[in-house]
Amino acid sequence: MHRSLSLGAVVCLGTLLPVSLLYAANDPQVEALKAELAALKQRYEAQQQALMVLEQRVRQVEEQPAAPPPKRLTRSPASAPRNNQAIAAAGSTASASGASYGESLKDDSAPAQSVSNLYDEASGFFGGGRFSVETGISYARYDTRQLILNGFLALDSIFLGNINLDRIKADNWTLDLTARYNLDNRWQFDVNAPIIYRESTYQSGGVGNNAQGISERSVTRDPTLGDVNFGVAYKFLDESENTPDAVFSLRVKAPTGKDPFGIKLRRDTANDSLSYPEDLPTGNGVWSISPGISLVKTFDPAVLFGSLSYTHTFEESFGDVSSTLNQKVPGKVKIGDSFQVGAGVAFALNEKMSMSFSVSDLIAKRSRIKSAETGDSWADVKSSDANAAYFNVGMTLAASDHLTIVPNLSIGLTEDAPDFTFSLKFPYYF
Repeated sequence: MHRSLSLGAVVCLGTLLPVSLLYAANDPQVEALKAELAALKQRYEAQQQALMVLEQRVRQVEEQPAAPPPKRLTRSPASAPRNNQAIAAAGSTASASGASYGESLKDDSAPAQSVSNLYDEASGFFGGGRFSVETGISYARYDTRQLILNGFLALDSIFLGNINLDRIKADNWTLDLTARYNLDNRWQFDVNAPIIYRESTYQSGGVGNNAQGISERSVTRDPTLGDVNFGVAYKFLDESENTPDAVFSLRVKAPTGKDPFGIKLRRDTANDSLSYPEDLPTGNGVWSISPGISLVKTFDPAVLFGSLSYTHTFEESFGDVSSTLNQKVPGKVKIGDSFQVGAGVAFALNEKMSMSFSVSDLIAKRSRIKSAETGDSWADVKSSDANAAYFNVGMTLAASDHLTIVPNLSIGLTEDAPDFTFSLKFPYYF
């Protein structure tokens, strides 16, 4: 019997052993299925979240208009940064911070870049970046004629004597290099260095008893450093509903260029009536200081601007003030003070381009000279006073967020002004 029980136990063990082994073999598959199910659940939850986000974006797009609303083109950009995101952030917090009128206009009033550019040009205050550099080139054309009569009129219709016609044609090229630093959009410091190239042609011809034909001489000045000048500007008034942005500036010019004193006049060997200088100046030769003020006010859709400045020159001594050949006369010179006034209007054509129209006038007093020839008294220099008026047509073109192209055409309205001046400037903001 014991043996039978043992055999029965053996039989039971034989029948149970495969089942346990089978369960042991199926356990890894169950765990794998459970892991796969958990992964599918995670993917499903991620897809649900992605669908929710996508649905929210679709609703936002549907709620927006087909085209973005146009920006106000006349908001004062006095203290608005050029970065678009910074402009939007500033616009959303302007009302709460009590900013100026130019900052607290409607929340859709982020200024177009063209408005910022024309504001810079009109006010002379480049607040678009902490640091900016500007490269500019300008061309000025002079063409003057002077009729000289030496004789008398007989029988009220016949002129007896010499008639001489003098003509001066001048081409001036200037390369301006300017660096500006803006401090807290309130102060601005800048330095400007001009490189000047000049070419002048002098002609003289006459008819009459002693006519000597037409003679011509050309004088050239190679590119040379002009008068370096330094400036500081302070924006003391922010634009409000009834007041403009106002900037006070002070500029000092140093006599680093070639002064016009002591340059000798030569006479043409073929025509004694033709006189021409042996060299051309690139500066005034004296120190000067120029305080000024500029105003800018926005009126939808225009921007009005005006400026007024006064230039005071200081007395200076020179080792030679005579223009006579083979003669050296020391003396003192006081160039006449001058003031300049200008006003104009600008329009933003779109967010990248604007145009401006303005007039300006520079009135200079007569210069005076004191030399050994005049003794201790000052003598006026004849024809040294001037009235130069201009009509200006300008444009600003935003080439990028940092670079602006500024062409300008000035047409002379008086005899003392150049016939025309064309300039092209490239301010770059960092």
